[in-house]
Amino acid sequence: MTAEIKDKAEVVIIGSGAAGLFAALTLAPRRVLVLSEKPLGGICASAWSQGGIAAAVGKEDTTDSHIADTLKAAAGTADTEVVRTLVEAAPRYIQMLDKLGVKFERDEEGAYKLSREACHARRRVLKAAAGDGFGAEMMRAMVEAVRHTPSIVFVEGVSAERLIRREGATMGPIQGVLCRRLADGKPVVYAAPAVLLATGGIGGLFAATSNPLHAIGRGVAMAARAGAVVSDLEFVQFHPTVLDIGEDPAPLATEALRGEGAYLVNSRGERFMLDYHEMAELAPRDVVSRGIFAQMQKGQKVYLDCRHIDTSHFPALISASARAGLNPKRDLIPVMPAVHYHMGGVATDLNGRASIHGLWVAGEAAATGLHGANRLASNSLMEAVVMGGRAAEDMIRFIEKGTEPLRINTGALPKLPASNMDAERDELRHIMSDLVGVIRFEKGLKDAIREISVIGANAEARDTKTADMALVARMIAVSALRRTESRGGHCRSDFPAPVRSWQKRSFVTLKEVEALTVDALLSRKTLRETAA
Repeated sequence: MTAEIKDKAEVVIIGSGAAGLFAALTLAPRRVLVLSEKPLGGICASAWSQGGIAAAVGKEDTTDSHIADTLKAAAGTADTEVVRTLVEAAPRYIQMLDKLGVKFERDEEGAYKLSREACHARRRVLKAAAGDGFGAEMMRAMVEAVRHTPSIVFVEGVSAERLIRREGATMGPIQGVLCRRLADGKPVVYAAPAVLLATGGIGGLFAATSNPLHAIGRGVAMAARAGAVVSDLEFVQFHPTVLDIGEDPAPLATEALRGEGAYLVNSRGERFMLDYHEMAELAPRDVVSRGIFAQMQKGQKVYLDCRHIDTSHFPALISASARAGLNPKRDLIPVMPAVHYHMGGVATDLNGRASIHGLWVAGEAAATGLHGANRLASNSLMEAVVMGGRAAEDMIRFIEKGTEPLRINTGALPKLPASNMDAERDELRHIMSDLVGVIRFEKGLKDAIREISVIGANAEARDTKTADMALVARMIAVSALRRTESRGGHCRSDFPAPVRSWQKRSFVTLKEVEALTVDALLSRKTLRETAA
């Protein structure tokens, strides 16, 4: 079936979360197409973000303090230039959100009311006036602004599948996006010389996640297949406290609860986090996740005790608890670690540019170097907004310089098979949680690579969605196998300590991953034996 060239634009944005919509608003009044599987304002990770957005706007706070906290949480691999640039810009973007109509929580004098979350030395997390739904409030304001911006054309019901590059050029520039129309499965091309990927994270690749299930790393897959460099894929952040009540995805018990004094206990009623870190429940997320995981490995259930704090400002917790017949005012809330955020993604510069001419990436799909090995709480929405804005400004400069005419050979575009492979997807999610989860080890990672490779090979000619899931899952597992140390969100039981020679970001292409996959599958010796 030949793809129809449906529309042409100067800019195409894939994704309608915080990064994508803020970029679209920044690009106005230039005409921009925003492509999304969901309706405008539909389910996205940005809207599910409960905590808030971090920025040094308090009287007692400084950007230097915010920078220091970000670098400390990042465990030695953050890009200091990126950290400083984004943190210094954050207060200005808070003002922009204010002008967009985001309703921040304020004190009696009208100043921003600030909360403190894990690893922040100061109260610097801005919340929504409505309580713990800051992401939902921010998205409400952005969606309303988009609806009143005529230059933004929102196209729902399309699944972006492949990036199109100019034919016949080894490093040809971007020409547009090959999509599948969900209503009838027909291929459609949206042509543009500038494309922004804002497709979100990878939580849906794991059996236990707090993310929307459609967050499966499609942006990373598209960019990698097109030849882009990806970075830091091994660094996956597990949120320590999602509700263990049998829901998929699992509801989040926001970190702000622990910031307000909630604490963790095991089945015996014992507080245990001081055994793992001096900051106890306010330790970095990776530490808290491993502490809870260790208790679970001992056969203990873990609970969040909120009975002594005011939970009235946390409606999401109250609602989720009620669905399980629990009340946080009187009951212990069962929790577990689950995939929450991906520090890795498509490698970009400070303007969101990827390694392919004409491609930008922002939000969780990007690896800017801000988060390093472990994201500081509430820095994600800050990065999404700041980098969405910076990418849009850079795209404007790119377009103003002039672009070459687009040349797309629709007959040479790849096929988009779409079989039902739900069983294989479910199997893949459990492989990732079991073998590429909170604690990793060499044999488990090699087993995961082997099993994922089989699923991926079977899916390539049958189902592009499953093939992309398997591709990104394998790239994460290979990257985790490569990093023979423990750092931030990456923990190896066979290499439990950080290694100085690995105090750096990782960069890889799909071609390199393919070679590393072969090495992993053919090698009979362990890495430790090989080193000896």
